[in-house]
Amino acid sequence: MATNITWHQGLTRGERNQLRHQRGCTVWFTGLSASGKSTIATALEQHLLQQGLATYRLDGDNVRFGLNKDLGFSEQDRNENIRRIAEVRTYACWSNSSTADDTIANRLYRYQVAKLFADSSTIALTSFISPYRVDRAIARELHADTKNVDEPLPFIEVFVDIPVEEAEKRDPKGLYKKARAGEIKEFTGISAPYEEPEHPEIHIRSDKVSVEEAVVQITNYLQDKGLLKQQN
Repeated sequence: MATNITWHQGLTRGERNQLRHQRGCTVWFTGLSASGKSTIATALEQHLLQQGLATYRLDGDNVRFGLNKDLGFSEQDRNENIRRIAEVRTYACWSNSSTADDTIANRLYRYQVAKLFADSSTIALTSFISPYRVDRAIARELHADTKNVDEPLPFIEVFVDIPVEEAEKRDPKGLYKKARAGEIKEFTGISAPYEEPEHPEIHIRSDKVSVEEAVVQITNYLQDKGLLKQQN
């Protein structure tokens, strides 16, 4: 980190929340490919927006159709992917990768982007496999950091749980089939591990509940924690 920089104090998080009439937080969806993370996150985003709450969903696949549509997954393209994140600052320009070659730098950038949205008093919804507990712990710690700020940012981990056999049956992108055929190496859930959250704030069995029921479950949690109350 550079040493010749100075933190410029502006609005506190509390003041920003009051001015925007809501509190920022990050709802972090984690689970296997085809577990339903993005589907549930999209439905939740629509619901919260209809309630008049500023909400933004970060999904790696979607950004690759736009800002980074010219990039693949080579080392060079991944480096360019990160460079664009650093330049744009407000886009999640990384791979929603199912493979273990997702770089540490790549993951750290996604954590920081989610935190930036939450810090702006926006409800950030992130939908990534994020298979490792240590990485999710880093994301949580970044939100808990109160250096130069008045309060931590709420971090809500949502484990979208599904047996890998059920995920394989869905397989909308055909990735499991390719992984079984050896065409994709180190595929999460097949040839690379997925470390289930030990204490997620919300646990959803997506093979047993509907998308609508999942949205209700998350919304009720956020309401109970006072995160959907519009501030005067």
